[in-house]
Amino acid sequence: MAATQTLPRPVRWARSPFYFNSSAQLIRIGRQRATTLGEFADMLQSCPDDAIFQHTFQTLRDHHYLREGFTNDFGHWVFSACNEVGLAEQLAAVDVREFTSIKALRGALTKTVQDYLVKNPRSRERAAFEPFYFCASDTVVIPTPFVARNMAEFADGLRQISLHSIHYHFIDARLRLKLNSNDFSLWLEEELDLGALGDRVNHIDIYTSTLEDVRQRILKILQPVL
Repeated sequence: MAATQTLPRPVRWARSPFYFNSSAQLIRIGRQRATTLGEFADMLQSCPDDAIFQHTFQTLRDHHYLREGFTNDFGHWVFSACNEVGLAEQLAAVDVREFTSIKALRGALTKTVQDYLVKNPRSRERAAFEPFYFCASDTVVIPTPFVARNMAEFADGLRQISLHSIHYHFIDARLRLKLNSNDFSLWLEEELDLGALGDRVNHIDIYTSTLEDVRQRILKILQPVL
Protein backbone atom coordinates (compact mmCIF):
# COMPACT_ATOMS: atom_id res chain seq x y z
CA MET A 1 0.00 0.00 0.00
CA ALA A 2 1.38 3.35 -0.95
CA ALA A 3 2.09 5.73 1.88
CA THR A 4 -0.46 8.48 2.30
CA GLN A 5 0.98 11.82 1.33
CA THR A 6 0.22 14.91 3.39
CA LEU A 7 -0.48 17.83 1.12
CA PRO A 8 1.12 21.12 2.12
CA ARG A 9 -1.26 23.68 3.57
CA PRO A 10 -2.04 26.38 0.98
CA VAL A 11 -0.37 29.71 1.59
CA ARG A 12 -2.74 32.47 2.67
CA TRP A 13 -1.59 35.70 1.06
CA ALA A 14 -2.34 39.06 2.66
CA ARG A 15 -4.31 41.66 0.74
CA SER A 16 -1.59 44.18 1.58
CA PRO A 17 1.90 43.47 2.95
CA PHE A 18 3.01 44.34 6.46
CA TYR A 19 5.98 46.70 6.48
CA PHE A 20 8.00 46.42 9.68
CA ASN A 21 9.22 49.78 10.92
CA SER A 22 11.39 50.76 13.82
CA SER A 23 11.41 54.09 15.63
CA ALA A 24 13.28 56.43 17.90
CA GLN A 25 11.58 58.52 20.58
CA LEU A 26 12.49 62.18 21.06
CA ILE A 27 11.22 63.36 24.42
CA ARG A 28 9.61 66.80 24.29
CA ILE A 29 9.16 68.75 27.53
CA GLY A 30 5.91 70.70 27.40
CA ARG A 31 5.14 74.14 28.76
CA GLN A 32 3.07 72.81 31.64
CA ARG A 33 4.59 71.96 34.98
CA ALA A 34 3.08 71.33 38.39
CA THR A 35 4.63 72.32 41.70
CA THR A 36 1.66 71.31 43.88
CA LEU A 37 -1.00 68.63 43.72
CA GLY A 38 -3.58 71.32 43.03
CA GLU A 39 -1.70 72.44 39.93
CA PHE A 40 -1.18 68.82 38.96
CA ALA A 41 -4.93 68.13 39.12
CA ASP A 42 -5.68 71.16 36.94
CA MET A 43 -3.06 70.29 34.34
CA LEU A 44 -4.18 66.68 34.09
CA GLN A 45 -7.37 68.07 32.59
CA SER A 46 -5.70 70.36 30.05
CA CYS A 47 -2.43 68.68 29.00
CA PRO A 48 -2.25 67.18 25.47
CA ASP A 49 -3.39 63.60 24.85
CA ASP A 50 0.13 62.54 23.94
CA ALA A 51 1.34 63.65 27.40
CA ILE A 52 -1.18 61.34 29.08
CA PHE A 53 -0.01 58.54 26.77
CA GLN A 54 3.65 59.31 27.42
CA HIS A 55 3.37 59.14 31.20
CA THR A 56 1.31 55.93 31.21
CA PHE A 57 1.72 53.65 28.17
CA GLN A 58 5.13 54.86 27.01
CA THR A 59 6.72 54.61 30.43
CA LEU A 60 5.74 50.95 30.65
CA ARG A 61 8.85 50.47 28.52
CA ASP A 62 10.91 51.50 31.57
CA HIS A 63 8.69 50.33 34.42
CA HIS A 64 6.75 47.26 33.36
CA TYR A 65 9.51 44.78 34.22
CA LEU A 66 9.95 46.13 37.75
CA ARG A 67 8.34 44.24 40.61
CA GLU A 68 8.47 47.26 42.92
CA GLY A 69 7.61 50.89 42.39
CA PHE A 70 4.98 52.43 40.16
CA THR A 71 3.97 51.66 36.60
CA ASN A 72 3.31 55.27 35.57
CA ASP A 73 5.13 58.56 36.02
CA PHE A 74 2.21 60.20 37.78
CA GLY A 75 2.26 57.76 40.67
CA HIS A 76 6.04 57.93 40.89
CA TRP A 77 6.06 61.75 41.17
CA VAL A 78 3.25 61.84 43.73
CA PHE A 79 5.18 59.34 45.85
CA SER A 80 8.72 60.69 45.52
CA ALA A 81 8.11 64.45 45.19
CA CYS A 82 4.87 64.90 47.17
CA ASN A 83 5.21 62.10 49.72
CA GLU A 84 1.54 61.21 49.25
CA VAL A 85 1.76 57.44 49.43
CA GLY A 86 -1.97 56.79 49.40
CA LEU A 87 -2.57 58.81 46.24
CA ALA A 88 0.49 57.31 44.56
CA GLU A 89 -0.90 53.82 45.15
CA GLN A 90 -4.29 54.85 43.77
CA LEU A 91 -2.73 56.29 40.61
CA ALA A 92 -0.61 53.18 40.15
CA ALA A 93 -3.78 51.10 40.48
CA VAL A 94 -5.38 52.77 37.44
CA ASP A 95 -5.12 49.92 34.91
CA VAL A 96 -4.47 51.34 31.44
CA ARG A 97 -5.63 48.05 29.91
CA GLU A 98 -9.21 48.91 30.80
CA PHE A 99 -9.36 52.05 28.65
CA THR A 100 -10.09 52.42 24.97
CA SER A 101 -9.65 56.20 24.79
CA ILE A 102 -7.23 58.76 26.19
CA LYS A 103 -10.25 60.84 27.24
CA ALA A 104 -11.51 58.06 29.51
CA LEU A 105 -8.03 57.43 30.93
CA ARG A 106 -7.54 61.15 31.59
CA GLY A 107 -10.91 61.25 33.34
CA ALA A 108 -10.02 58.34 35.63
CA LEU A 109 -6.67 59.87 36.57
CA THR A 110 -8.19 63.30 37.19
CA LYS A 111 -11.02 61.91 39.33
CA THR A 112 -8.53 59.93 41.40
CA VAL A 113 -6.53 63.07 42.20
CA GLN A 114 -9.54 65.30 42.78
CA ASP A 115 -11.26 62.81 45.09
CA TYR A 116 -8.06 62.51 47.11
CA LEU A 117 -7.75 66.30 47.46
CA VAL A 118 -11.34 66.59 48.65
CA LYS A 119 -10.49 64.20 51.48
CA ASN A 120 -7.03 65.72 52.06
CA PRO A 121 -7.39 69.47 51.38
CA ARG A 122 -4.12 70.38 53.07
CA SER A 123 -2.25 68.43 50.41
CA ARG A 124 -3.52 70.70 47.61
CA GLU A 125 -1.12 73.62 48.10
CA ARG A 126 1.83 71.82 49.71
CA ALA A 127 4.90 72.40 47.55
CA ALA A 128 6.45 69.33 45.95
CA PHE A 129 10.14 68.60 46.39
CA GLU A 130 10.51 68.97 42.63
CA PRO A 131 8.09 69.97 39.85
CA PHE A 132 6.36 67.59 37.49
CA TYR A 133 6.98 68.40 33.82
CA PHE A 134 4.35 67.16 31.41
CA CYS A 135 6.25 65.59 28.53
CA ALA A 136 5.41 63.88 25.28
CA SER A 137 7.50 62.16 22.65
CA ASP A 138 7.90 62.69 18.94
CA THR A 139 8.34 59.45 17.04
CA VAL A 140 10.90 59.22 14.27
CA VAL A 141 9.87 56.28 12.06
CA ILE A 142 12.72 54.21 10.62
CA PRO A 143 11.92 51.72 7.82
CA THR A 144 13.40 48.23 8.03
CA PRO A 145 14.08 45.76 5.20
CA PHE A 146 11.50 43.30 6.55
CA VAL A 147 8.20 42.90 4.71
CA ALA A 148 5.55 40.21 5.24
CA ARG A 149 3.09 39.03 2.59
CA ASN A 150 1.95 35.89 4.39
CA MET A 151 2.10 34.33 7.83
CA ALA A 152 5.45 32.64 7.35
CA GLU A 153 7.10 35.91 6.32
CA PHE A 154 5.34 37.70 9.19
CA ALA A 155 6.70 35.24 11.75
CA ASP A 156 10.16 35.42 10.19
CA GLY A 157 10.10 39.21 10.37
CA LEU A 158 9.01 39.10 14.02
CA ARG A 159 11.99 36.92 14.85
CA GLN A 160 14.47 39.35 13.27
CA ILE A 161 13.22 42.86 14.07
CA SER A 162 14.58 44.84 17.01
CA LEU A 163 12.74 45.55 20.24
CA HIS A 164 12.37 49.16 19.04
CA SER A 165 10.27 47.80 16.20
CA ILE A 166 8.18 45.70 18.59
CA HIS A 167 7.58 48.83 20.68
CA TYR A 168 6.59 50.91 17.66
CA HIS A 169 4.01 48.43 16.37
CA PHE A 170 2.70 47.11 19.69
CA ILE A 171 2.87 50.03 22.16
CA ASP A 172 3.32 53.27 20.24
CA ALA A 173 0.63 52.25 17.75
CA ARG A 174 -2.01 52.39 20.47
CA LEU A 175 -2.00 56.19 20.47
CA ARG A 176 -2.46 56.24 16.69
CA LEU A 177 -5.24 53.66 16.95
CA LYS A 178 -7.00 55.35 19.88
CA LEU A 179 -5.97 52.55 22.28
CA ASN A 180 -8.21 50.06 20.49
CA SER A 181 -5.55 47.81 18.98
CA ASN A 182 -1.99 47.52 17.69
CA ASP A 183 -0.45 47.27 14.22
CA PHE A 184 0.09 43.51 14.39
CA SER A 185 -3.49 42.70 15.38
CA LEU A 186 -4.92 45.12 12.86
CA TRP A 187 -2.99 43.52 9.99
CA LEU A 188 -3.97 39.99 11.00
CA GLU A 189 -7.62 41.00 11.12
CA GLU A 190 -7.90 43.25 8.07
CA GLU A 191 -5.42 41.69 5.67
CA LEU A 192 -5.61 37.97 6.54
CA ASP A 193 -9.12 37.67 8.02
CA LEU A 194 -7.61 36.27 11.22
CA GLY A 195 -9.51 38.42 13.68
CA ALA A 196 -9.47 35.80 16.45
CA LEU A 197 -5.66 35.61 16.33
CA GLY A 198 -5.43 39.38 16.20
CA ASP A 199 -7.61 39.63 19.29
CA ARG A 200 -5.37 37.20 21.19
CA VAL A 201 -2.31 39.23 20.23
CA ASN A 202 -4.02 42.44 21.36
CA HIS A 203 -4.70 40.92 24.78
CA ILE A 204 -1.05 40.18 25.56
CA ASP A 205 -0.51 41.76 28.97
CA ILE A 206 1.68 44.85 28.54
CA TYR A 207 2.12 45.16 32.31
CA THR A 208 3.71 41.78 32.93
CA SER A 209 5.39 41.22 29.55
CA THR A 210 8.70 42.63 28.47
CA LEU A 211 9.04 43.53 24.80
CA GLU A 212 10.94 40.28 24.21
CA ASP A 213 8.08 38.45 25.94
CA VAL A 214 5.67 40.15 23.54
CA ARG A 215 7.68 38.85 20.58
CA GLN A 216 7.71 35.29 21.90
CA ARG A 217 4.02 35.30 22.85
CA ILE A 218 2.98 36.54 19.42
CA LEU A 219 5.05 33.80 17.78
CA LYS A 220 3.42 31.22 20.07
CA ILE A 221 -0.07 32.50 19.14
CA LEU A 222 0.80 32.28 15.44
CA GLN A 223 2.33 28.82 15.63
CA PRO A 224 -0.86 26.79 14.90
CA VAL A 225 -1.39 28.54 11.57
CA LEU A 226 2.21 28.44 10.39
